[in-house]
Amino acid sequence: MNIILLGPPGAGKGTQSERLVERRGMTQLSTGDMLRAAVKAKTPVGLKAKAVMDAGELVSDEIVSDLIDDNLAALDAGTGAIFDGYPRTEAQAAILDKLLEKHGRTLDHVVELAVDEDALVERITGRFSCANCGALYHDTANPPSKEGVCDACDSTEFKRRPDDNEETVRKRMGVYRAETAPILPGYEARGIVTRVDGMAGIDDVTVLIEDILSA
Repeated sequence: MNIILLGPPGAGKGTQSERLVERRGMTQLSTGDMLRAAVKAKTPVGLKAKAVMDAGELVSDEIVSDLIDDNLAALDAGTGAIFDGYPRTEAQAAILDKLLEKHGRTLDHVVELAVDEDALVERITGRFSCANCGALYHDTANPPSKEGVCDACDSTEFKRRPDDNEETVRKRMGVYRAETAPILPGYEARGIVTRVDGMAGIDDVTVLIEDILSA
């Protein structure tokens, strides 16, 4: 089975991908992870990507296509793939179709994690972690039991990601609506799109996705 998980940053794609890997033995193909691995391994496409990034430029669709091609070629035929956050544009969607066909695969499901923008802003801007052990917290949904003290290691040092701010989150939502959402009608025409409530609890979203894949 080959599926795409779509949704704006913070919708929970990474978390749900990890759960599918654990529960179904699928392989998560995240462009960011693949890129870092290729650069570290100094593969031909990794070296090409590093040169582009070192020049301060964006990695092209051609390079991303080569990354996915390499990773699909390395996958066992019986192992399903999860495309996490890819494709992001209509051009990338067309490329993915060709790559799947090349490797004898078909796209079975496109699952969109639908979110409420204001709620997503609150979710992302409220999250923080322990600077010592990495335990995750949220201002309202999951604060430490004792204010200012980590439940896991008793540290009093916490940190927030610098890009977890409202301006950045809303900008990312705008990019998602403008560039990624337009690929959905093409998949809808194939009858493979299902939307789930990305604002539901993590376990609830997992159950919803399992129901889709088991239908």
